[in-house]
Amino acid sequence: MRHRPPTVREWVSALLGVVLAVIPAAADDAIKERGLSIWKNQCIECHGTGGEGVDGKYDEPLYGNWSLEKLTRIIHKTMPEDDPEKCVDEDAEAVALYIYDAFYSMKARARNTPARVELVRLTNRQYLNTAADLLRPFVGDSQPGRERGLRAVYYSARNFDGKERKIERVDAQVQFDFGEFSPDPEQFKDEEFSIQWSGSLLAPETGDYEFTVRSENGFRLWVNQNDVALIDGWVSSGRVLEQSATIRLIGGRAYPLRLDFFKFKDKSASVALQWKPPHGVRQTIPARHLTPQRVNETLVITTPFPPDDSSVGYERGVAVSRSWDEAATHAAIEVANHVLTHLNRLAGTKDDADDREQKIREFCGRLVETAFRRPLTEEQRAFFVESQFEPGTKIENSVKRVILLTLKSPRFLYLGLQGGPVDDFEIASRLAAGLWDSLPDSTLNRLAKEGRLKEPALVAAQARRMLDDPRARAKMRDFLHHWLQLDHVESLVKDSGLFPTFTPEVVADLRTSLELFLDDAVWSRPSDFRELLLADYLFVNERLAKFYGIDREVDDFTKVILDDRQRSGVITHPYLLAMFSYPKTTSPIHRGVFLTRNVVGRALKPPPMAIEFKDNDFPEDLTMREKVAELTRDDACQSCHSVINPLGFSLENYDAVGRWRTEENRRPIDAASDYPTHDGRTVRLNGARDLAEFAAASDQAQKGFIEQLFHQVVKQPMLAYGPRVQDELHRSFVDSDFNVQQLLVNIATLAALHDDTKLAIAD
Repeated sequence: MRHRPPTVREWVSALLGVVLAVIPAAADDAIKERGLSIWKNQCIECHGTGGEGVDGKYDEPLYGNWSLEKLTRIIHKTMPEDDPEKCVDEDAEAVALYIYDAFYSMKARARNTPARVELVRLTNRQYLNTAADLLRPFVGDSQPGRERGLRAVYYSARNFDGKERKIERVDAQVQFDFGEFSPDPEQFKDEEFSIQWSGSLLAPETGDYEFTVRSENGFRLWVNQNDVALIDGWVSSGRVLEQSATIRLIGGRAYPLRLDFFKFKDKSASVALQWKPPHGVRQTIPARHLTPQRVNETLVITTPFPPDDSSVGYERGVAVSRSWDEAATHAAIEVANHVLTHLNRLAGTKDDADDREQKIREFCGRLVETAFRRPLTEEQRAFFVESQFEPGTKIENSVKRVILLTLKSPRFLYLGLQGGPVDDFEIASRLAAGLWDSLPDSTLNRLAKEGRLKEPALVAAQARRMLDDPRARAKMRDFLHHWLQLDHVESLVKDSGLFPTFTPEVVADLRTSLELFLDDAVWSRPSDFRELLLADYLFVNERLAKFYGIDREVDDFTKVILDDRQRSGVITHPYLLAMFSYPKTTSPIHRGVFLTRNVVGRALKPPPMAIEFKDNDFPEDLTMREKVAELTRDDACQSCHSVINPLGFSLENYDAVGRWRTEENRRPIDAASDYPTHDGRTVRLNGARDLAEFAAASDQAQKGFIEQLFHQVVKQPMLAYGPRVQDELHRSFVDSDFNVQQLLVNIATLAALHDDTKLAIAD
């Protein structure tokens, strides 16, 4: 096809466009040159050549997320500190433009110090989950169903004789008081019967779980061990006793559970199965944490590791200390001991089998491949497996050497050590680490062997499949805990004189209420990010309904629609409101800092001076808002509190335990404020609902959420994947109607295929 030459008019139009584009750029360059001159003459002495700070003068690096307009206003008003009139108007504009472009803005920092994908070891959470799944290929990948409760079999004899089986059903909980009678007088004798409950326990989060069986009769309880009882009370006492034991469990997983119970000639019969989960109180195990389907045992490492580095806002495996190395060794020994205890079952052999050693060698080879997340080369197989089976060495010792050598190898402890172009097995490893904090499953390994995991559409489809696994939900719950700072809460205690009914039971119920809300919002079909901020409902049980004055007949936790002027998602959830309050009063500062960083997505530097809030220092008739305004009125404080305070004040309609109020000290609550946005606008916030609607619609808040989720999933800086990654993820987030599940898929896919980020963004 022949192309006609451009006309004179088209040439002139194109040339004019170039000229008009060059003029602003040239003008900006001239302003920056003038700004650099002012910077050298008036600013370097305190801030350093590149804004790095100067000890003894202004030692904080000069960077942030203020808009250019706000930076200009601050300089115009306050700089230099010894003579603010010296740099105003056009001078302030010039130096602000230079600072913003040279080192202050995110773009400048990315240019000056390019982010890179770092070599990282497994984090503590990743190690725990990876070790738990190391033996999954050998014991089976069983998953619980949706039915809740425990399978119950009732016998008319004390010894679980199948001929005496009378009732089979699913019991929601184990909480029975039969008194002097039997479960059914027509089928059982009052003096003799037995019951066996079996199924699986669903652990909501990682930590220590205390189990208690309360009964005057005989019982045994097994949790995650089929051959050793956790609690053995088989010899009945005739009087009600409680026996307890503690076991560590990993959140987001199911564990086999069985409770055997019998009555024989005792005067009465009763039994209750209770637990005290992390951050909870002792209670009968709720049906939502029980399932009648039985799963296989899970290896749970109990070796304590030193905390991971979290200085950049998320946990990373970058620190390798002597204590960490020792912990990794002890954990490897723990795995080896577990394997040796179950060696024949894992290897599919018997003590007297002629091919026992060969079966065990094959098991070791598969175990090393599982740990290294890829097939072994002949050299690797010879070193890690075959060379450990020396003539005359006990097979068990050889197995132990294989496991210790494997689990102390960098190929197991570090991600991305392969080097060279990214292959299918590396993509599988990245997906599993991102969505499960664990190892690839059989489906990912099969696709990797077939060489199909470089297809972006297939990788995205696998990521979507992986979301159905409980481990993905556990990973998302871990992120949500981080986002809402729940991992900072050790205890939540209020003044007993002011809040006598705010008991540990209420606190535990509030945390459960929040967990149920988060699960409902994120794992519903819309999975709408905005629902996290705007939802007008709470999950409440009878105790919470009574405490918060909710006029509804409820028993177990139920979703209750409330006045949307009073409740708005996580922003007004009573657990968070109480968490960011003092024991006696609200704390607009704590609430405002949380909202600034975690909800509206703005960075805050450490305060220039530490000021402790002392309620007794203020007149009694002042409101909390007035006290905070007085405490933070200094110009040095206002650089941050001009943002913090309006957000915190918007929640003043909620007291220290999250109850709605309209008065404080017999004076009307004032929850209205003018909030200065990052781009120089002022937004009027008339309370929590306005704040929630502003945040839900804010690009900055949405991008802040995206960045935090990215860091939790990938454990790497976002900018290492390209300067446009955040914008591309945000675009796809908006296009999906802010679907959090789709965002998770996009992040995992992008990280797995980070050699081509454009292809990694799913539609």
